[in-house]
Amino acid sequence: MLRFSSFVSILLSASLLTSELSLAAPLFGFGSSDDNSAGTTAVSNDTVTSDFLRPAFFSRIAYCSSDAVQSFQCGAPCDALGSDVDVFQIGGNDGTIPMYFIAHDPSTSTIVVAHQGTDPDNLLSILNDAKFGLVDLNTTRFTTADGKGIQVHDGFQQTFERTADGVLAGVQNGLATTNATNVLVTGHSLGAAVATLDAMFLKEKLDPSVQLTTSVFGLPRVGDQAWADFVDSSLGSTLSHITNQNDPVPTVPPEFLGFVHPSNEFHITGVDSNGQATGIVACPGQDNENCSTGNDILDASVANHLGPYFDDISFGASACPA
Repeated sequence: MLRFSSFVSILLSASLLTSELSLAAPLFGFGSSDDNSAGTTAVSNDTVTSDFLRPAFFSRIAYCSSDAVQSFQCGAPCDALGSDVDVFQIGGNDGTIPMYFIAHDPSTSTIVVAHQGTDPDNLLSILNDAKFGLVDLNTTRFTTADGKGIQVHDGFQQTFERTADGVLAGVQNGLATTNATNVLVTGHSLGAAVATLDAMFLKEKLDPSVQLTTSVFGLPRVGDQAWADFVDSSLGSTLSHITNQNDPVPTVPPEFLGFVHPSNEFHITGVDSNGQATGIVACPGQDNENCSTGNDILDASVANHLGPYFDDISFGASACPA
């Protein structure tokens, strides 16, 4: 049986092998030629609670079984959000199409799209991550990117393509049939990558009056410099990608292969024995060396990828066994 650590090992081993073959890559190939070492600023617990807590709850639920999510009977993970959440669409096949759901969250007047991350027991799900070559962004979907020469991770784009139309239709239906005025897109790991692509797609397709927020966890790099700039210009501060200590996933695919993170990373510097974050910092700019980009690959911790992140929230099937 393949486990989550196998996925990380595949991703890291491929990156390290490629780096050894690249004469231009420093050491293991991690690090860029134009390092960003801008100073970080502390993030308050109030900000974590107001901006990140509810998205984390939804991302955790995306690892529950489809039946448990559909009925919203998944034990403590569902209870944490309250009983008024209405899940009205579920998709995916637990393979090449990881599970996602769309829900109405009346307490925040929000339509929520949450994507499951890599299924550690499913080879097809892991292979979505392993196809890490850069390919041209599909500008028939992202029309505002036409002519910009943007490239993205092959596997992530393929996974996004399999659900994009259904997600758009579901969100539009939710906005039309509820009083929601906001859309939240969230996910962890592979789910974070797909959620970021979703957010860019929805930003282009939805009415500008809709308030779109994207909060993702353990985000791997999705595309090249042009992609990172495209995300920054389109989503700006409405995107937050939260990284946890020595999680290796945000450091792959490596920068020397042309991959770049967008701005607005929030990095957890420590977590206590109760699962509470002891420090979170805002990281200015793209791929800030004072945050996850500066992590030493030799100190990588798969456990940090799963959590806890804050408020004792972890991700993966073990965090939502229902």
